[in-house]
Amino acid sequence: MATEFPEQIKSLDATLTSIEKVLDLPAINAEIDQLQEQVGAPDLWDDQANAQRVTGRLSALQAEVERVSGLRSRLEDLEVLVELAQEEGDADSLAEAEAELGRLQAAIDSLEVRTLLSGEYDERDAIVTIRSGAGGDDATDFAEMLQRMYHRWAERHNYGYEVYETSYAEGAGIKSVTFAVKAPYAYGTLSVESGTHRLVRISPFDNQGRRQTSFAAVEVVPVLEQTDEIDIPDEDVRVDVYRSSGPGGQSVNTTDSAVRLTHIPTGTVVSCQNEKSQLQNKASAMVILKAKLLALKKAEERAQLDELRGDVHASWGDQMRNYVLNPYQLVKDLRTEHETGNTQAVLDGEIDDFIEAGIRWRRNAESN
Repeated sequence: MATEFPEQIKSLDATLTSIEKVLDLPAINAEIDQLQEQVGAPDLWDDQANAQRVTGRLSALQAEVERVSGLRSRLEDLEVLVELAQEEGDADSLAEAEAELGRLQAAIDSLEVRTLLSGEYDERDAIVTIRSGAGGDDATDFAEMLQRMYHRWAERHNYGYEVYETSYAEGAGIKSVTFAVKAPYAYGTLSVESGTHRLVRISPFDNQGRRQTSFAAVEVVPVLEQTDEIDIPDEDVRVDVYRSSGPGGQSVNTTDSAVRLTHIPTGTVVSCQNEKSQLQNKASAMVILKAKLLALKKAEERAQLDELRGDVHASWGDQMRNYVLNPYQLVKDLRTEHETGNTQAVLDGEIDDFIEAGIRWRRNAESN
C-alpha cells in the first residue's frame, strides 16, 4: 500500500486542480471582494431582502473557498506525512496516512460532484414537497419517514430547514408536507430526489402481519429571487385562510392564520401554516407558489414535465427508488443501480452516496 501512495496522491492532486479550474477561484474571490464592499455600505439594511441576499451569497462563497483551500492544505500535509513516514519506516504514521487518504478521496469526490451542478437554478435553496401515494396508512407513514430522512440529512450538513405546511393523515403519518432546505446548491443537489419512492415491509398496521407495498412522491423546486421573471396577477390567485391544526386536529393556534393560495389558471394549490401571522404565511406561500409555477413554465418550455419537478404519480411502474425492509434489507436506486443493505442508515439521512450517484447519472444522461 505504501508504494502506491505517491501515485494516489498525484491522482487526487490532478482531480483537485481540475475542480479548482472549473470553480474558477479567481472569479469567486473577485465576487467576494465586491460583496464585502456592499456589506460595508452603511445603507445595506435599508433593503432587508437585498441585504439577506448579499450576506447569504457572501457567506456561501467564502465557505466554498475555505472548503477547496482546506482540501488543498490537507493534500499537501498528507504528501509531507507520507514522505516522512516512508523515510523513517513509521508504520503508525503510514496507517494514519492511509486513513487520511481515504477521507480525502471521499471529500474530493463529493466536491467534484458539486462541479456538475451547473443548471440555471442549481445553486438556489430548495423547496421539497412529499405526498403520500397508494398504500393507505403505510403510505402516509412512509411519507413521514421520508420527511425525517431529509430532515436528518440536512442536520448532518448543518443546512437550514423550515417546514411550511403539513397535512396530517387521520391515521398514521402525513398526507403531505412542504419544507425548505436552505443551503448553497440545495436545489441542484436535491433535485435528483424527485420521483416516486417505494417501500416494502411487514405492515405495522396489518393485524395479520402481511407484507405491504406503499408509495410516496417527492417533488423538488428551486426558490426564486426577486429578479426572476414570474409575474402573478392578483386576480389569478384565490386566497383562503383557515385555522392551523396539528396531529389529530389539535389546535396550533386560535386564529385563522394559515393561508392557502390557488393559482386559478393552472390549478396549482399551496399552503403555509408555520407562522403565527397570516401575512407571514401568505408571503411564504407565495414563495412556494412562484417556485412551482416556475417548474411548470420550464417544463412547458422543454416539453417535458420532469425537467424540474419530476413526473411523479406515486404508484406502481414509475418508482425511482425502492426501500425494502422485508424479506431482506435493501435500498436501491433504479436509475443509477446504486444500492446498500444498510436501510436504517439511509432512513436516518445517510443519502449522500445516492444523491451523488444521481447527479452523475443525470449528467451522463444529458451528455448522451
